[in-house]
Amino acid sequence: MAARRKTAAKRKARLTVDDVREMALALPATEERPSYGTPGFRVSDTLFARVLDDDSIVIKVDFEYREALLQSQPDVFLVRPHYQDWPMVIVRLTTVDRPLLQSLLKEAWRRCASAKVLKAQEPAPKPPTRKRPV
Repeated sequence: MAARRKTAAKRKARLTVDDVREMALALPATEERPSYGTPGFRVSDTLFARVLDDDSIVIKVDFEYREALLQSQPDVFLVRPHYQDWPMVIVRLTTVDRPLLQSLLKEAWRRCASAKVLKAQEPAPKPPTRKRPV
């Protein structure tokens, strides 16, 4: 009986394409446009993530980080031959957790955003304070 509850809890926690859409579109200046017939997410007209199917997405990452992800969590990440030469990693929505996916999407967004978009996200500098004469 406990095993059934654990399986049900896992299914309930599974992320969906709608969750991905919500997280991606929450990032500034992000647009959703079709990419190879599935939803793609772009910033500064550069694709940073796209849906592959109901169970997986592909996210832009650098090659070194991709290798670390593949080695540390092979149940979550994979690379198919098509993506071998591209800085992309496939993420299984059935096993990835929300905080990790949010972090990956933010980093992919940051890698693809133009300097203008990134600058607009910086906090405004505080005005200098004046010293009062004593």
